[in-house]
Amino acid sequence: MTLPSAANPNITSGGLIGEGKLEYFAGMGPLGQTYLARYCAIPQGLAVGELESSVAAAALEFPLIAKPDVGFCGHGVRLIQDLTGLRDYLAGFPAGETVVLQEYLQQEGEAGIFYARDPLTGKGSLLGLALRHFPRVVGDGEHTIRQLIGVDLRLHRLIHPAHQIAEDLQRVPSRGEVVRLAVIGSTRVGGLYRDGACHLTSELQARIDAIARDMPDFHFGRFDVRFDTLADLRAGRGFKIMEINGAGSEAIQAWDPELGLACAFRIIFRKQRVLYRIADARRARGVRPIGLCALARLFFRQRRLIPLYPPSN
Repeated sequence: MTLPSAANPNITSGGLIGEGKLEYFAGMGPLGQTYLARYCAIPQGLAVGELESSVAAAALEFPLIAKPDVGFCGHGVRLIQDLTGLRDYLAGFPAGETVVLQEYLQQEGEAGIFYARDPLTGKGSLLGLALRHFPRVVGDGEHTIRQLIGVDLRLHRLIHPAHQIAEDLQRVPSRGEVVRLAVIGSTRVGGLYRDGACHLTSELQARIDAIARDMPDFHFGRFDVRFDTLADLRAGRGFKIMEINGAGSEAIQAWDPELGLACAFRIIFRKQRVLYRIADARRARGVRPIGLCALARLFFRQRRLIPLYPPSN
């Protein structure tokens, strides 16, 4: 049951669950760092002066993104406008946990790029690509944002205690005005995923493979990126890495509503077959999977933390 944890032995549980974002960032080599969004770690209890110094030392400036080191599906991810907002965010954060501050990437394009490297042949490949679309409404000049949300079944997920919409819900957007309703693109808040396999190219594969090989013993996972244009992404340029996920990465392209159920399950099971094959090869070379009890402790710790995080926006 825990075999997949052997795929990435330098990451807690191989990235199945309970690992921190900072673990992936710390393991990235010089090439990967050039593609990684600027960030810093903020432990609890920093004085205001120390907080400002940490932000400045990481070459960060407001607005910026604050998120839990141990996160899940965008819980606790907030766009912070100033130092006062950051102090308020930290004040509502669980004691003893680490916050990651990261530059705010304003590109509209967001993708999850699935990567796998066969430890027997050394060949790296891309298993899939998912395009994320942020939850949004388009104004008609007559209805409020709340009313426009109310007629969209997908956007009903926005009205949730774990998410706060920054927009004035009673405002009537003008006809044709596009109103983005969340910083994150998760389906948890009404985001839309599309299968972007048609945009996989040899250039993109070569770039992601080079970045992954710069990470010690990283064989399976998903790179979540923001990009300028699809043309740039296809060419393997013009993107920044926000996060990396390991063995527990979801094949999110399977959530494309235009895919049939059979196709979605094929995507999911293909990903699982590759993951188990890689982990089995790593185990044969002496990597020991995490124990079931240890994995359960990580799972319950993460589940305990999620409702304690400040609401996302």
